[in-house]
Amino acid sequence: MEIEVDSSFGDTHIVIVGLPDAAVKESRDRVITAMINSGFKFPMGRTTINLAPADVRKEGPSFDLPIAVGILAANDQAEPRSLTDYLMVGELALTGAVRPIKGALAIALRARADGRRGVMVPVDNAAEAAVVAGIDVLPIQNLREAISFLEGVSAIAPVKVNTRELFEIPPSDEIDMVDVKGQENVKRALEISAAGGHNLLLIGPPGTGKSMLAKRLGTILPPLTLEEALETTRIHSIVGLLHSGQSLITQRPFRSPHHSASDAGLLGGQANPTPGEISLAHHGVLFLDELPEFKRSVLESMRQPLEDGRVTISRAAGSMTFPSQFMLVAAMNPTPDGRMPHESRCSPREIQAYLNRISGPLLDRIDIHVEVPAVKFADLSRARPGEDSNTIRQRVIQAREIQQRRFAGRRVTCNARMTSREMREHVQPDEAILTLLKNAMTDWNFSARAYDRILKVARTISDLAGGGMITSEHIFEAIQYRSLDRQLWG
Repeated sequence: MEIEVDSSFGDTHIVIVGLPDAAVKESRDRVITAMINSGFKFPMGRTTINLAPADVRKEGPSFDLPIAVGILAANDQAEPRSLTDYLMVGELALTGAVRPIKGALAIALRARADGRRGVMVPVDNAAEAAVVAGIDVLPIQNLREAISFLEGVSAIAPVKVNTRELFEIPPSDEIDMVDVKGQENVKRALEISAAGGHNLLLIGPPGTGKSMLAKRLGTILPPLTLEEALETTRIHSIVGLLHSGQSLITQRPFRSPHHSASDAGLLGGQANPTPGEISLAHHGVLFLDELPEFKRSVLESMRQPLEDGRVTISRAAGSMTFPSQFMLVAAMNPTPDGRMPHESRCSPREIQAYLNRISGPLLDRIDIHVEVPAVKFADLSRARPGEDSNTIRQRVIQAREIQQRRFAGRRVTCNARMTSREMREHVQPDEAILTLLKNAMTDWNFSARAYDRILKVARTISDLAGGGMITSEHIFEAIQYRSLDRQLWG
């Protein structure tokens, strides 16, 4: 956005044009009061403020600071040396102080792309914007300080952030896979899911640890790269979820929306296109507990983002595309009363109606289905703990490194994201494996999409074993993670 201010003779009047929303229109009163309380004079005559381009709706209070600077320059109350070197944003308090705004990281990235010398942002947003290398990030405390700097009267030291040190900060939570007693088969499924970026469905009675296991998946995922961290932080910054002074999200996000979430809450939207839960889970985990309790329309709306890795929101205010490359982890009971089908007191019709809340196409997009049985007393009372998250994570990282070398120079980052082209190049089953898959598809009535999922999971199992050729053992294990859905839904 470019802000133009013109001051001319006539009745004292201030006009803002360029499709401003209510918050932008109200900036007129905030800006004038902030100017007067900062020691400047009330602008006399007609002042016209144009927000270009005129055909794009403007929203939020981020325009306060540049509007104030423009008015002062147009009325000869300030003589800034250059208004094109720096991009500036900020909300003004009535005292003239500059308050934080949303999306500072995205604004800093835009300033660098436009070739600006730097960006002037509120003090609370400076650390966030400073992770963008190549530009000066100037923290602004108040309107008087901004004018003084632009006139060359005073200097402001740019904020610097060491991104390497940010990644070395340990996570604040203390959850670990070592806390989980038993459930070794489920831990194996979680490891495969993390190693290949595969979607996962946990099915079991209440109290078996489904939510506990899902929340610990993030502890075994590989660390974020700097590029992934910038993408993730950018989305959270736009929504305003960054804490004051927080500069970068260095841990993979874990989002767990309630089952009463709406389509707009999950996909994004509302009156103006904004990111939803699936975009906030970008490069992380989206956990849907009690999967059948979600509205059918909400679940079906996720099918396309799961395939494409992005979601496009179209509203009257405009259209926006947000990234949504996330791992879907879902948990559910096998029957309405929570028991396994052979133990349930519900009728077959009630059980089938419960399971039918989840469509076949959505199930096909979930690579791994695993049963979470009740924990045995021997496992609960066992003194010797199992593997910790760091040990499992090292194996996951080694498997991901094999995939990075395999897909070097391409947009594919893990096995779950392989396209048909990559499948032909890197998944080459021999005759024995093809015969095994043929029998499995005949016996279990697998779909063509399930066939691809089995091969992708088998590729990941092979990577965890060192990255060699796919063998029948890998295929057998991958088929095991697809059989449960056919036992329940077949």
